[in-house]
Amino acid sequence: MNISGKNAIITGGGRGLGKAVALALANEGVNIGITGRNEENLKMTVDEIQKLGVNAAYAVFSVDNEIQVTAGINALAETLGGVDILINNAGIGDFGSIEDMPSETWEQVIKTNLFGVYYAAKAVHPFMKAKGEGDIVNVSSTAGLKGGPNMSAYAASKAAVVSLSQSMMAEWRKQNIRVITLTPSTIASDMSIQGGLTDGNPDKVLQPEDFAEWVRDILKMNRRALIANGSIFSTNP
Repeated sequence: MNISGKNAIITGGGRGLGKAVALALANEGVNIGITGRNEENLKMTVDEIQKLGVNAAYAVFSVDNEIQVTAGINALAETLGGVDILINNAGIGDFGSIEDMPSETWEQVIKTNLFGVYYAAKAVHPFMKAKGEGDIVNVSSTAGLKGGPNMSAYAASKAAVVSLSQSMMAEWRKQNIRVITLTPSTIASDMSIQGGLTDGNPDKVLQPEDFAEWVRDILKMNRRALIANGSIFSTNP
């Protein structure tokens, strides 16, 4: 399916996985709106996207604040001329034992990773419902399928995203809105490298562009087809 001319909003789009997806979609002719907290990163990414010949804009907000999310997404939708695609990518990863991690840190991971997906999806839904179609890609993690030591907050947040996303699909599927839940394994992003989850070796570990190509290909499937859930792993880490 040709996705040129569609409008996509990507949360956490200033760097890492979000930026990779933004560039992959822009190369397909998709207009891009990116969000994040670091305005400098967003500006540089928008400049890079615009050189590919599509419209691009950014909004600065934290996904854990519903008022900011709604205002920012509405502003991007107005600038772009609507919303066809939402990539719910923004998230944080604080790791540590249940015993040692402060409760405030644990709660913030849940607030960002779960509530951020909820707020953003709720903000774009009216645009998609009015248009009669849309695509929402919620980025969870294999950690949400099976928790492990020192990742209780992250794993719990991503497991909750899986369940939330499944409920979204059940409610919005009849409105021709495809809700897609992705559970990637470790990717060589800033978060995973800085968190000591991988050394980022490009010969063995998934790279952001691998994830971006996967998202692009799923979105290009004919609208009669819905990839409800999908995982991607490194072949030989």
